[in-house]
Amino acid sequence: MSEITNLLFPFQRMLCSWLSTVAGGIVVLCISLKIFLPYFWEDLFYFLRRKRSKATVKKWARNGILSIIDLFTQRVGKTPHKPFLIYEGKVHTYQDVDKRSNRVAQVFLHYGNLKKGDTVALLMDNGPDFIHVWFGMAKLGCVVAFLNFNIQSRSLLHCINTCAAKALVIGEDCLGSIDKEFISHLLENNVAVWMMSTSSPFQHVYTVTDKLDKVPDCPVPSHLKVVTSPGNTAMYIFTSGSTGFPKAAIITHLRALFVSLIFSHCGAVSQDIMYVALPLYHISASLLGVSGCIQLGATCVLKKKFSARQFWNDCRKYDVTVFLYIGELCRYLCNWPSKEEDRVHKVRIALGNGIRPSVWKEFLLRFGPIKIFEFYGSTEGNLSFLNYTNKIGAVGRAGIFSKFLHSFELLKYDVWKQELLKDENGRCMKAPIGKPGLLVVQVTDDAPFSGYAGNKEASEKKLLRNVFVKGDVYLDTGDLLVMDEEGFLYFTDRVGDTFRWKGENVATLEVAEIIGMMDFVQEVNVYGVSV
Repeated sequence: MSEITNLLFPFQRMLCSWLSTVAGGIVVLCISLKIFLPYFWEDLFYFLRRKRSKATVKKWARNGILSIIDLFTQRVGKTPHKPFLIYEGKVHTYQDVDKRSNRVAQVFLHYGNLKKGDTVALLMDNGPDFIHVWFGMAKLGCVVAFLNFNIQSRSLLHCINTCAAKALVIGEDCLGSIDKEFISHLLENNVAVWMMSTSSPFQHVYTVTDKLDKVPDCPVPSHLKVVTSPGNTAMYIFTSGSTGFPKAAIITHLRALFVSLIFSHCGAVSQDIMYVALPLYHISASLLGVSGCIQLGATCVLKKKFSARQFWNDCRKYDVTVFLYIGELCRYLCNWPSKEEDRVHKVRIALGNGIRPSVWKEFLLRFGPIKIFEFYGSTEGNLSFLNYTNKIGAVGRAGIFSKFLHSFELLKYDVWKQELLKDENGRCMKAPIGKPGLLVVQVTDDAPFSGYAGNKEASEKKLLRNVFVKGDVYLDTGDLLVMDEEGFLYFTDRVGDTFRWKGENVATLEVAEIIGMMDFVQEVNVYGVSV
């Protein structure tokens, strides 16, 4: 026995020595990472979440889920009685919304003249009916175009023409801004006009609401909503153009599915209750918010519009845990008079863009340790950044794994001449660390640029060719960003003739044209300033 013990003793010593070496190495590695790569683990976890999202979308495709409406139908089957929408105190379950959108689809199938692939424009305020019509049209295989209800008739007509809409659905709350001339112009151009009401003040205009009870709530024939390719167009969302008229950004089914997964990157789960007070015609509210809830299986508290007075009361009333923001929303909340119950809420996550560093700090100080996920992205863009470290002021981060996710560069740009700086070979030059540069994103199969509907010239204008080598293609975002030594990205300015106002990109030319219509104005020049 003693001989066996004597034989094992050297091995025990070797094992202990080996384990001590490994443990010491791990400690040294952790300390080194903390010193030289302090964001290593956060970068790694975000990278893995992004890769998992890609795998999720591929898995969906194998299971026949190629669109948001496919995802919604699956969710209805899993949790039919779970609250999906809460609007003005009324609860709409996933099944309720499914059946109501079925009725909308049946109305257009029985009384309309739409076919699969047609575009239907929505001019509607926030509310369940917006989602009922959106989903109903998707079930018919139609492409939806979300119109900004704040723009005037001339711009609306341009939007409808640009996306070649076959029909326009007008919400009851938007009827007051519609005149007879606008309707006549649409009818003359063979655009069918529908109103979400029981009666219409205009001739030859269809109504929807009075017909909903006359049709069944069963699904329309399934072949209508079948998506043959995730690269097909799902919707058009309009973005302000420097030419003065909005441009219809093409959103594919694949892009919509990927956007719906962003809240998962922030740690949101099915038990969360999301507060959406942004307009649904924005990609943030419709795809990040509503579609994000569907992907999670969460509940959405939908508001007609944002109110600083009601915001925290609503959050307490409905046990809100997540909300979407634009920078102005957070500023309004900070400007509202303080109350003792400012920190009495369950909100833990906020996702959005445009919050200023000073507002960010004040917001956290006043309302508590809410994780703010600032992101960068554009409606038509092929890249997005997410500030997953909560670094105040940053719109995102280019971590050590980012090169495996997307290919982008910050290029030297002359803001006075509004042109890229190039070397002696005519190639673009990269902006140094700490200096503003024009953000460009390489266009690839994994990062495509779908362009704008009905505007090939504008689509081509967004592309930069032969940037570094002959044949390469990059998307010009039109935004100047700065990268610091740690890889954090900061938005500095937007080039061209647009400015930001209450979360909207506004074309200076469009404002100038409106002001120029006044008889007493001889000359007008519009430009944005910091306020």
